[in-house]
Amino acid sequence: MYEDYSHQSVPSKKYRELIGTAVCVFNSNNGFIIENILRIDTDENYSWYELTDRTSGRLLNPIKNTISNAVGDSISQLFSELVEVRNRIVHSFRITAPEGMSSDGDDQILSTKHKNSDKTDIITEEYIMDFIRKNDELSSKLHELRGY
Repeated sequence: MYEDYSHQSVPSKKYRELIGTAVCVFNSNNGFIIENILRIDTDENYSWYELTDRTSGRLLNPIKNTISNAVGDSISQLFSELVEVRNRIVHSFRITAPEGMSSDGDDQILSTKHKNSDKTDIITEEYIMDFIRKNDELSSKLHELRGY
């Protein structure tokens, strides 16, 4: 598919909408994680400025030192998994989709190579939807932790 604003072929509108949604829900949870760290961190070991300067993966220790100490490891483990999937999406490369895999026949889709491995995955719409669903799960856990 081509758009007026780019001379390069791009995946279908639906696929791009899902990628955009995936990035947005992850970014929302990233901010929500920081909010919960700061709310639990009564010793003020962390600041908003310092935490927002960290990459998502570098939030795992502050999460363990605050959220995990308060409610166990389920939030930390889920966030860690989501960081890895987000990295696979963001650091993906475009391919021509195998027959029947593109939602509208445009044949452009993303694929990813796992870090330090020969393993690759095609980033299907189902892959993205699973990521979005798991972000919903994390958001619910973070809302429950916050208490409202």
